[in-house]
Amino acid sequence: QVRLVESGGGLVQPGGSLRLSCAASRLLVILHPMSWYRQAPGKERELVATIARDSLPNYADSVKGRFTISTDGEKNTMYLQMNNLNSEDTGVYYCHALIRDNDYWGQGTQVTVSS
Repeated sequence: QVRLVESGGGLVQPGGSLRLSCAASRLLVILHPMSWYRQAPGKERELVATIARDSLPNYADSVKGRFTISTDGEKNTMYLQMNNLNSEDTGVYYCHALIRDNDYWGQGTQVTVSS
């Protein structure tokens, strides 16, 4: 069974950085489209970044230039490096995998940006 486990969330001050990790089981992160989503309190879940084989990563306009999505095939893990964080980045961040039209989600990791 596919399993995605996020980690790396926490409390950070505005302007700070965090790196989120998504460890995958029963799938290879370098073969399937992988994404990070986030959900802020009272808002719908939104796409943050996507990475797929043979294509450039895509980012939401709100995070371009600040966030970087990547994968490590040896560790079978996806990452989201987040720099220059602000309060609008607060939310639960979810790892997502698309495998043959099936959606798989992690349990989420909380990111709180506050002074």
